Amino acid sequence: MTNIQQSMIALALMLCMGLGADARHLFVQGKVSAAGKALSGVVVSDGYSCSVTDGEGRYRFEANDDARFVFISTPSAYTVACDQATIPQFYHRIDRSAPDADYDFTLTPIKGNADRFAFLALADVQVSADKELTKGYTADVTDMRRLADDLQRGGRNVFSIDLGDIVGNAQWLYSQYIKTAAPLNMPIFRAIGNHDMEMPPSRTYEGSTKTFERYFGPVNYSFNRGQAHFIILDDCFCTGRDYQYIGYIPEQTFRWLEQDLAHVKKGSLVFVAMHIPCSPTDKLVFNQSDMEYVSNAAALWDVLKGYNVHFLSGHTHWNQNLQYGDSIIEHNTAAVCGIWWKADICMDGTPRGCGVYEVDGDRLTWYYHSFGHARDYQLRTYKPGASKEYPNDIIANVWNYDQQWKVEWLENGKVMGRMTQFTGFDPEATAICADKEKVEYDWISPVKTGHLFRATPKNPNAKITVRATDRFGRVYEEEIK
Repeated sequence: MTNIQQSMIALALMLCMGLGADARHLFVQGKVSAAGKALSGVVVSDGYSCSVTDGEGRYRFEANDDARFVFISTPSAYTVACDQATIPQFYHRIDRSAPDADYDFTLTPIKGNADRFAFLALADVQVSADKELTKGYTADVTDMRRLADDLQRGGRNVFSIDLGDIVGNAQWLYSQYIKTAAPLNMPIFRAIGNHDMEMPPSRTYEGSTKTFERYFGPVNYSFNRGQAHFIILDDCFCTGRDYQYIGYIPEQTFRWLEQDLAHVKKGSLVFVAMHIPCSPTDKLVFNQSDMEYVSNAAALWDVLKGYNVHFLSGHTHWNQNLQYGDSIIEHNTAAVCGIWWKADICMDGTPRGCGVYEVDGDRLTWYYHSFGHARDYQLRTYKPGASKEYPNDIIANVWNYDQQWKVEWLENGKVMGRMTQFTGFDPEATAICADKEKVEYDWISPVKTGHLFRATPKNPNAKITVRATDRFGRVYEEEIK
């Protein structure tokens, strides 16, 4: 018997006995600690399965063959360091050339009350040229930093969530975007958008996220803050044809999500941040399979049953709040870029801005912040004649409206009644989109929105005011000039 034959027999015996597993499979391992103390019960994942740290803060599990990262679901009272001021370091890239490597995580306890926090939710920065960063987004960063400072002075720790389409098919701008965002100096948890994927497209979905991952880490992950659980999802499914994609959640993402949620108490406040929204209405559209909404959203809702869920999404470039049931709300957030950096409003008339969410324990309030405006700027009004559809009516655009708002009009200080909600075009957005020299692109046009309101004045010569009261009882007024 030759030496080669002996070696082959020995290897076969080892395999039959279940030995030598580490030589054939990669195990990831490490320790999670904070302030020199081990943290037990921390969820660790490779994006395919989840494990938890033991009493000594250690973990070890077999990584999936396709896994590119190992990451933690940061515990609620802790935070992680940020690379380049805004990129949270909750992950390590797996080095398959170093099978014995340790992937350790060192966390920092949050100062103050971890249950009291706030976050900004922004969508579709969508820069495609340097000038859009230097002349546009730079000012927005300054505005958001002031906003964060105000929230921190109120005793809240603050972070941000970016809902995708950071760039407009211009991945070479990621480095400059990161530098522009750095003055925010806070963790920004980023979701991938369809314009952040490989362009020209990868031949498959699996390869479409590699450039984004090189800058920002995994595209599916979670973290905890206070009593809330946050999930970041990739719902942009690259089809590998031209620039095509659909809104879709793959099975592997569902499997990971189910394991992640197994560590979250039912009834908890859960935020799901993703780029493409679930639906255009409060009910799913039958047989829906397109680029604008998640085709298998019903399955996603089913996985999230039993939780108090708030979806955060972008993609549409307009603002809309939809209640899908007693415990599921979606906040579809207007675009930071407005009408593609050609105007300071979006195609539905919503100003460029971001959502602001304030959490106290399990209590949540929110509002929309318009860049360059005070907090109480929540509606825009138009005098009679501004709308071609209703030329005799006053018009109000209440962009963060939901079904629990109340919109009324007053004449000389007297409440005349509720205004009539209708679906139509915002007059200012209509005028801007009609100026093709200004907006540059022929395909840009206004979109109909349901957050418009109208009323026919009883006395056209009276002092007319629109009053909007949000679901939290906050009152906003604007006089029609």
